[in-house]
Amino acid sequence: MTKETAIKIFEQKKVRSVWSYEKQCWYFSIVDVVEVLTDSPNARKYWSVLKTRLKKENAELTTICSQLKMQSVDGKFYKTDCADTRGIFRIIQSIPSPKAEPFKSFNKRKL
Repeated sequence: MTKETAIKIFEQKKVRSVWSYEKQCWYFSIVDVVEVLTDSPNARKYWSVLKTRLKKENAELTTICSQLKMQSVDGKFYKTDCADTRGIFRIIQSIPSPKAEPFKSFNKRKL
């Protein structure tokens, strides 16, 4: 693991992240964040359904999400839906979970 890639730990669960030199910010794996906040047995499916719903609401997912290569549990690198801090907060707003509430209230204070 390098300075450019890191694993963040939240409630004993890993959230993959990568530093973008171009944008000068961290990007986080959306599926990992969804898994932490929802305790869903299938976070990929949860994100897929949520993404479809957000598209129907005309959310600008192309401006929120990027696909970056991140290391998977099998050690290989795959393109992964990622978002910067602002994008993650936008996605968290759409997750009905008690674990998401502290992030929602923090985001409201910051804006």
